[in-house]
Amino acid sequence: MNRIVERFARLEEQARKGFVVYIGAGDPNLEATRQLALEFDRVGVDVLELGVPFSDPLADGLVNQLAAQRGLESGTTPAKVLETVRAIRKDSQIPIVFYIYFNLLHRYGFQKFITDAAQAGVDGLLVLDLPPEESGNYESMMRAAGLCVIYLVAPTTPEDRIELIVKRGTGFIYYVSREGVTGMQSKVSDTIAQMTAKIRAHTQLPIAVGFGISNPEQARTVAASAQAIVVGSAIVNQIAQHGRSKELVPRVAAFVKSLVDAVKK
Repeated sequence: MNRIVERFARLEEQARKGFVVYIGAGDPNLEATRQLALEFDRVGVDVLELGVPFSDPLADGLVNQLAAQRGLESGTTPAKVLETVRAIRKDSQIPIVFYIYFNLLHRYGFQKFITDAAQAGVDGLLVLDLPPEESGNYESMMRAAGLCVIYLVAPTTPEDRIELIVKRGTGFIYYVSREGVTGMQSKVSDTIAQMTAKIRAHTQLPIAVGFGISNPEQARTVAASAQAIVVGSAIVNQIAQHGRSKELVPRVAAFVKSLVDAVKK
């Protein structure tokens, strides 16, 4: 069974919420990415999203754009991120999703990337700029490889399109809880409960809510309306602050644990 599907099934059995972490692969370097992944698994993270660095990350705010830039400067490529996943798999079975832009898949070779990702131990792809209306071949290749197709739903998505998107997705649905790009916010959206209920009317897939969650209080609040929450920029910001420190991994892991504990307890 796919690790993402298996993890969410286990969470449902335990009546527990899931916690998804996003970090930029190769920020500050790929060895740090490997070490962080192992620590995240240890402190209770359920799914790890690795952002594959790209030169034009249009869906991302400044914090994650800078992480992508640092990843590119450290020499990170899609092939090297796949190598890092292979290294993680020697010590961990944490479910891994690639957060990636279409251009990188196109340049690498669509079918080859999907095959290589599955063989490396990746569990799903979230292609930011590939809408389901244009994803027929992609979805069939992903199904054949046993990978989950993760799609986004936004606050502005009409209900008929929500129905289309969730029927095409697998693993979980990622609800972007506010308009705009990624980034930390001082407060969470007040329409999360309403929108997750609207999405849930069309699917049995778990709903993970992200974009803007930056502290334990916000994490706890959002978890009440979702099967999982996603935190990215707040963690990436910690990596930016401590990237040159020997304490990078334990400091970031301690911050992540505070968020995990808020959601799980």
